[in-house]
Amino acid sequence: MEEKKQNKSAQFTIIKNDPTDGHKSFGAGTLNLENVTPVFIDVEEKKAFIDFGAMHARSAVEKGIKFLPDKKEVPNGKPYWLVWVTIERNEEGPFYHGVTACELTVDRSIRRGYKSLPDHVNKMDKSLKGQMIVSHMDQSSKSVLAEFLKKQEKGMWERSSQKLHEDLATDE
Repeated sequence: MEEKKQNKSAQFTIIKNDPTDGHKSFGAGTLNLENVTPVFIDVEEKKAFIDFGAMHARSAVEKGIKFLPDKKEVPNGKPYWLVWVTIERNEEGPFYHGVTACELTVDRSIRRGYKSLPDHVNKMDKSLKGQMIVSHMDQSSKSVLAEFLKKQEKGMWERSSQKLHEDLATDE
């Protein structure tokens, strides 16, 4: 019984805004996800969209799906990319600080899908830390993502790193 209480108190907390704002060290060590946006790329339909439900694995793509850790168990899954986009601000304005992509597939007919939860969590963390990890995406999806990012707030794409521009460059 005591073991259950210990596990319950060690839960991960996600908060909004600065946890130490006006409270000295209260909330130190927590993670601020305010600047992270989950962007889905529908590979087949070649479209990008934001779904904040992905922050807790409750996006429209993920709802009602049991995810399996082996891609071979979902051979007819529809492919998606979940891209974690982190925005920071410098003296010139906001820019794409971190952009990382994770693979997932969904087969609605059998209500099953594939995703690697550790990969999704690690890629979110790497996005928060300013890394660009998109080179493993297919060319078409890179183009969709690049166009989506370019259409957001004016100047964000231009203020972003050369690495992001190079990683999302396509020959199409």
